[in-house]
Amino acid sequence: MLYIKRNARGEIVMLSKEPSPECNDTIAADSPEVFAFLAQQTGQSAQMIASDLAFVRVVEDMLEVLLEKGVLSFTDLPAAAQSKVMERKSLRAKNDVNLLGDGDELI
Repeated sequence: MLYIKRNARGEIVMLSKEPSPECNDTIAADSPEVFAFLAQQTGQSAQMIASDLAFVRVVEDMLEVLLEKGVLSFTDLPAAAQSKVMERKSLRAKNDVNLLGDGDELI
């Protein structure tokens, strides 16, 4: 979850990982609005942030595979990580977002 500030037209004008008086509206990190905002930013740091956000989805799918195969147990994760995983699963289910389709495998 990220925190944003919008202008009068509803466009994102500021993005933060932490809430602040300016950034108090929340948005999913993988929201198309976030990617559009980051794409408008100049410089290497914006590209790195956009890459990080996209890579998070890859890591989520890898974690899911490890859990499904029994390589890792959900309870092996720290409580904070378990909470974040459950929040992301809920968001992805609500928005029907999946990188791996039925029958897809990581090789």
